[in-house]
Amino acid sequence: MERIKTERLILRTVTLDDTEDIFAYSSEEDVGPDAGWKPHESKAETVEVIKELFGNKKGIFGIIEKNSAKVIGMVGLVDDPKRSNPHAKMIGYAMGHEYWGKGYMTEAVKAVVRYGFEELGLSVISAYCYTYNEASRRVLEKNGFEYEGTLNLCELRFDGAVFANDCYSLSREEWLEFAEQSR
Repeated sequence: MERIKTERLILRTVTLDDTEDIFAYSSEEDVGPDAGWKPHESKAETVEVIKELFGNKKGIFGIIEKNSAKVIGMVGLVDDPKRSNPHAKMIGYAMGHEYWGKGYMTEAVKAVVRYGFEELGLSVISAYCYTYNEASRRVLEKNGFEYEGTLNLCELRFDGAVFANDCYSLSREEWLEFAEQSR
Protein backbone atom coordinates (compact mmCIF):
# COMPACT_ATOMS: atom_id res chain seq x y z
CA MET A 1 0.00 0.00 0.00
CA GLU A 2 1.42 3.33 -1.07
CA ARG A 3 1.59 6.00 1.63
CA ILE A 4 2.83 9.58 1.76
CA LYS A 5 2.78 11.69 4.93
CA THR A 6 2.65 15.48 5.01
CA GLU A 7 2.29 17.87 7.92
CA ARG A 8 -1.50 17.50 8.18
CA LEU A 9 -2.34 14.67 5.80
CA ILE A 10 -1.77 11.03 4.99
CA LEU A 11 -2.07 10.10 1.33
CA ARG A 12 -2.63 6.40 0.82
CA THR A 13 -4.08 3.78 -1.46
CA VAL A 14 -7.88 3.70 -1.40
CA THR A 15 -9.74 0.57 -0.27
CA LEU A 16 -13.40 -0.39 -0.05
CA ASP A 17 -13.20 0.44 3.67
CA ASP A 18 -13.15 4.08 2.55
CA THR A 19 -16.56 3.88 0.87
CA GLU A 20 -18.48 5.82 3.55
CA ASP A 21 -16.05 8.77 3.59
CA ILE A 22 -15.71 8.90 -0.21
CA PHE A 23 -19.48 8.76 -0.69
CA ALA A 24 -19.89 11.62 1.81
CA TYR A 25 -17.94 14.10 -0.33
CA SER A 26 -18.68 12.52 -3.72
CA SER A 27 -22.40 13.00 -3.22
CA GLU A 28 -22.01 16.74 -2.57
CA GLU A 29 -23.58 18.83 -5.34
CA ASP A 30 -20.60 21.18 -5.70
CA VAL A 31 -17.70 18.68 -5.68
CA GLY A 32 -18.02 16.36 -8.69
CA PRO A 33 -19.27 18.81 -11.31
CA ASP A 34 -16.21 21.06 -10.85
CA ALA A 35 -14.04 18.01 -11.56
CA GLY A 36 -16.19 16.76 -14.45
CA TRP A 37 -18.18 13.96 -12.85
CA LYS A 38 -21.73 13.69 -11.55
CA PRO A 39 -22.37 13.53 -7.81
CA HIS A 40 -22.69 9.97 -6.55
CA GLU A 41 -26.27 8.93 -5.91
CA SER A 42 -25.59 5.80 -3.84
CA LYS A 43 -22.87 4.02 -1.90
CA ALA A 44 -23.07 1.23 -4.50
CA GLU A 45 -22.01 3.77 -7.13
CA THR A 46 -19.09 4.82 -4.93
CA VAL A 47 -18.04 1.17 -4.53
CA GLU A 48 -17.98 0.75 -8.32
CA VAL A 49 -15.90 3.91 -8.77
CA ILE A 50 -13.43 2.71 -6.14
CA LYS A 51 -13.14 -0.69 -7.83
CA GLU A 52 -12.80 0.68 -11.37
CA LEU A 53 -10.84 3.90 -10.90
CA PHE A 54 -9.16 4.20 -7.51
CA GLY A 55 -8.61 0.96 -5.65
CA ASN A 56 -5.04 -0.32 -5.61
CA LYS A 57 -3.95 1.96 -8.47
CA LYS A 58 -0.38 3.21 -8.36
CA GLY A 59 -0.24 6.98 -8.04
CA ILE A 60 -3.84 7.47 -6.88
CA PHE A 61 -4.32 8.43 -3.25
CA GLY A 62 -7.07 9.04 -0.77
CA ILE A 63 -6.43 12.22 1.22
CA ILE A 64 -6.79 11.51 4.93
CA GLU A 65 -6.90 14.35 7.42
CA LYS A 66 -4.63 13.26 10.28
CA ASN A 67 -6.79 14.86 13.01
CA SER A 68 -10.05 13.15 12.02
CA ALA A 69 -8.65 10.08 10.19
CA LYS A 70 -11.34 10.72 7.54
CA VAL A 71 -10.85 10.44 3.79
CA ILE A 72 -11.61 14.01 2.74
CA GLY A 73 -10.68 13.80 -0.94
CA MET A 74 -8.64 12.17 -3.68
CA VAL A 75 -5.53 13.14 -5.62
CA GLY A 76 -3.72 11.18 -8.27
CA LEU A 77 -1.62 10.89 -11.36
CA VAL A 78 -3.19 9.28 -14.41
CA ASP A 79 -2.39 9.04 -18.10
CA ASP A 80 -2.91 12.35 -19.84
CA PRO A 81 -5.30 11.86 -22.77
CA LYS A 82 -3.96 15.03 -24.39
CA ARG A 83 -0.25 14.00 -24.40
CA SER A 84 1.43 10.98 -25.96
CA ASN A 85 4.63 11.43 -23.93
CA PRO A 86 5.13 8.17 -21.96
CA HIS A 87 6.87 10.16 -19.19
CA ALA A 88 3.90 12.49 -18.69
CA LYS A 89 1.01 12.13 -16.27
CA MET A 90 -1.98 14.32 -15.50
CA ILE A 91 -2.83 15.25 -11.92
CA GLY A 92 -6.45 15.31 -10.84
CA TYR A 93 -8.10 15.95 -7.51
CA ALA A 94 -11.33 16.51 -5.64
CA MET A 95 -12.13 17.30 -2.01
CA GLY A 96 -15.18 17.63 0.20
CA HIS A 97 -16.54 21.16 0.38
CA GLU A 98 -16.06 21.58 4.14
CA TYR A 99 -12.29 21.21 3.63
CA TRP A 100 -11.96 23.84 0.89
CA GLY A 101 -9.90 26.92 1.61
CA LYS A 102 -7.71 25.32 4.28
CA GLY A 103 -4.67 24.58 2.11
CA TYR A 104 -5.18 20.81 2.23
CA MET A 105 -5.32 20.35 -1.54
CA THR A 106 -2.24 22.52 -2.10
CA GLU A 107 -0.42 20.34 0.46
CA ALA A 108 -1.62 17.10 -1.15
CA VAL A 109 -0.75 18.21 -4.70
CA LYS A 110 2.73 19.26 -3.57
CA ALA A 111 3.34 15.78 -2.14
CA VAL A 112 2.01 13.97 -5.22
CA VAL A 113 4.03 16.17 -7.59
CA ARG A 114 7.18 15.27 -5.62
CA TYR A 115 6.16 11.59 -5.81
CA GLY A 116 5.65 11.87 -9.58
CA PHE A 117 9.06 13.36 -10.26
CA GLU A 118 11.10 11.48 -7.64
CA GLU A 119 9.40 8.06 -7.53
CA LEU A 120 7.89 7.71 -10.99
CA GLY A 121 10.62 9.59 -12.87
CA LEU A 122 8.16 11.74 -14.81
CA SER A 123 9.36 14.50 -17.12
CA VAL A 124 6.16 16.55 -16.95
CA ILE A 125 2.91 16.67 -15.01
CA SER A 126 -0.11 18.32 -16.60
CA ALA A 127 -3.35 19.58 -15.13
CA TYR A 128 -6.60 20.86 -16.57
CA CYS A 129 -9.43 22.77 -14.95
CA TYR A 130 -12.59 24.44 -16.12
CA THR A 131 -11.99 28.11 -16.85
CA TYR A 132 -14.37 29.17 -14.06
CA ASN A 133 -12.60 27.04 -11.39
CA GLU A 134 -10.50 29.69 -9.66
CA ALA A 135 -9.78 27.50 -6.61
CA SER A 136 -8.27 24.74 -8.72
CA ARG A 137 -6.20 27.25 -10.65
CA ARG A 138 -4.82 28.65 -7.37
CA VAL A 139 -3.81 25.16 -6.17
CA LEU A 140 -1.87 24.63 -9.39
CA GLU A 141 -0.17 28.02 -9.33
CA LYS A 142 0.83 27.62 -5.67
CA ASN A 143 2.60 24.41 -6.73
CA GLY A 144 4.54 26.02 -9.58
CA PHE A 145 2.38 24.91 -12.52
CA GLU A 146 2.57 27.19 -15.54
CA TYR A 147 -0.47 28.21 -17.58
CA GLU A 148 -0.13 26.90 -21.16
CA GLY A 149 -3.36 28.22 -22.64
CA THR A 150 -7.04 27.49 -22.94
CA LEU A 151 -8.42 24.63 -24.99
CA ASN A 152 -11.89 25.77 -26.05
CA LEU A 153 -14.97 23.54 -26.25
CA CYS A 154 -12.88 20.46 -25.42
CA GLU A 155 -14.62 18.57 -22.62
CA LEU A 156 -18.09 17.05 -22.65
CA ARG A 157 -19.26 16.83 -19.04
CA PHE A 158 -21.61 14.15 -17.70
CA ASP A 159 -24.59 16.51 -18.01
CA GLY A 160 -24.06 17.29 -21.71
CA ALA A 161 -22.43 20.69 -21.16
CA VAL A 162 -19.23 21.37 -23.08
CA PHE A 163 -16.50 23.33 -21.33
CA ALA A 164 -13.13 24.85 -22.09
CA ASN A 165 -10.07 23.72 -20.11
CA ASP A 166 -7.32 25.94 -18.78
CA CYS A 167 -4.19 23.90 -19.42
CA TYR A 168 -1.24 23.80 -17.02
CA SER A 169 2.02 21.90 -16.85
CA LEU A 170 5.08 21.54 -14.67
CA SER A 171 8.27 19.99 -16.02
CA ARG A 172 10.77 18.28 -13.77
CA GLU A 173 13.23 21.15 -14.34
CA GLU A 174 10.59 23.78 -13.52
CA TRP A 175 9.65 21.86 -10.37
CA LEU A 176 13.26 21.67 -9.19
CA GLU A 177 13.65 25.41 -9.73
CA PHE A 178 10.33 26.18 -8.02
CA ALA A 179 11.20 23.94 -5.05
CA GLU A 180 14.56 25.69 -4.67
CA GLN A 181 12.93 29.13 -4.75
CA SER A 182 10.28 28.05 -2.24
CA ARG A 183 12.83 27.14 0.46
